[in-house]
Amino acid sequence: MHIVFAASECSPWAKTGGLADVVSGLPRALVKMGHKVSVFLPYYRQVAKAMPDAKVVLQSVTIPFPYYNRFVRILDGGVHWGVQNYFVDSPELFDRESFYGTPSGDYPDNAERFGLFSRAVIEATKIMGVPDVYHVHDWQAAMVAVLMRSTYYFDPVLRHVPAVLTIHNAGYQGWFPPRTIEMLLLPWDMFTFEKLEQDDKFNFLKGGIVYADALTTVSRKYAEEIQTAEYGNGLEGTLAKRSGDLFGILNGVDYEEWNPATDPNIAAHYSAEKLAGKKECRRDLLHAFGVENVSDETAVIGVVSRFATQKGFDFIVDIMDRLVQEDIILLMLGNGEEYYERLLVEMAERYPQKIRVQVKFDNVMAHKIEAGADMFLMPSRYEPGGLNQIYSLKYGTIPIVRATGGLDDTIDEQPNGGGNGFKFWGYDSGALLDAIQRALGVFRNKTEWTTMMKRAMAEDFSWDKPAQEYVRVYERVVHNRS
Repeated sequence: MHIVFAASECSPWAKTGGLADVVSGLPRALVKMGHKVSVFLPYYRQVAKAMPDAKVVLQSVTIPFPYYNRFVRILDGGVHWGVQNYFVDSPELFDRESFYGTPSGDYPDNAERFGLFSRAVIEATKIMGVPDVYHVHDWQAAMVAVLMRSTYYFDPVLRHVPAVLTIHNAGYQGWFPPRTIEMLLLPWDMFTFEKLEQDDKFNFLKGGIVYADALTTVSRKYAEEIQTAEYGNGLEGTLAKRSGDLFGILNGVDYEEWNPATDPNIAAHYSAEKLAGKKECRRDLLHAFGVENVSDETAVIGVVSRFATQKGFDFIVDIMDRLVQEDIILLMLGNGEEYYERLLVEMAERYPQKIRVQVKFDNVMAHKIEAGADMFLMPSRYEPGGLNQIYSLKYGTIPIVRATGGLDDTIDEQPNGGGNGFKFWGYDSGALLDAIQRALGVFRNKTEWTTMMKRAMAEDFSWDKPAQEYVRVYERVVHNRS
C-alpha cells in the first residue's frame, strides 16, 4: 500500500510538538511493515537551512486562486529510514521566521498558506504517483480531505482515493473569515453548518472532519473526550455524528531516540537490569541546574513542557507554597505564556533550594530530565496523547499525571505503587498535591520504588501496534471507496 502523509510538521525538520514526532515515527513503522510512504511538508525557512540543496522534482505546479496563480516547486527531501520526503516550496508563503505566526499572533494569510499546501500535495501526487490513501494531519492539512470530495470529486484518477484525518489537538481548528471559501475556489453552498461553517467562520478542521473517509485521534480516551462539550471546542456535535468513523489510536514513541540504554544525550547509560547509571544521570541533571549536595532521600521532580494553563501550570503555581515544604527539588524546562514564565522564575528566586527553572526549549536538557529525575510531572487540563509520560516510563522516571486523554490511557495507578505511575482526577490543585504526596510515600520505600521503576521500564509503547491499527483503518477506507 502507498500512503501519502501531509502535515505542517515533521521531525527533525519542523517541530513545535508531538505532531512532528508522529509524522516522523509512524511512517517509519509502516515502511517496516512493507508499505510505501511519502511525507509532504512545507519548505519553511528552518527546513531550507537544514536541507539547502534539496533537488527539484517538479519545477512548477500551478495553484489557482481567484485573481492570480501561485507556482510552487516540489523538492526531494531524500529517503530517511525508508520514508520518501518531499517539500512544497513557495518562498513568499513559507520562507518566514516561524511556522504559523509571530508572538503578536498568527500570520493573517495562513488560510492561503495551508490551502496552497493541501492543493499542492494533491497536484504533485497526480504527477508523481497517486497513493492508495492520503493521511492528513490537523487543520493545516485537512483541506486535502475537503478538496478530494469537492473540487477533485470528478477527477477519474483521484475520485476513489480516500483520506484519513488525524486530529492531534481539537483546540486548534483553523478559523478564518467567510470569504476564505472564495479564496480556496470552493462553492458557497459548502459554507453551511453541516459542512465548513462554524460560528460564522470558515473552519478548516471541521471541513476535514466532515469530508474525511475516517478520523483518528491520538488516544482512545481523547476520542471519547472530544465528543463532549468539555473537550470538543464546539465540534463535539460534528464529531459525534462521525463517531462510527472515529478511532482512538495511541501514539507510539521512537525508542531509537528515547532509550536510556543508548541515549547519547545523558551522562550514563542504564537499563531495568542495570540501574546504576540512573544515579549518575541524576547527579548530572542536578549539576546542570546548578544544584549540588542533594540527599538520595530527596525526590527530584522534572517538568518539560510548554508553560501554559492547558498544561496545568495554574495547578502547579497554586500548590507551590505547600509543595516546597516537602523533601523535593523541582526542575522545570520550557517556555510559553509570559505570565507563567515570569511567575515560575520569581518562584525559583524565592525558593532557590527547591525550585530551578530554565526558560527555553533544549532537547539535550529534555533528555537529561527524563533520565535524571525521579518523577515527571504532567498535570495537564487536557492532553490528547502525550509523549513525555511515555518517555518517562522508559527511563524509570515515574509519571504523575492528570487522568485525561493519553495520560489516562498510559498511566495506571495501583495501591502502594503497584502500577506504573500516579494520577489525579478533576480540576483540583489539591488532588495534584495528594498525588505527589502519594508518590513521595512510595519513593521513601526504595524496594517498592525500584520495583515500580522496573515495571514502568518494561512497558512497550513502540510504533509497532499503533501502525497495525492505522493499517486496518487504511484498509477499511480503501475498501469502502473501491
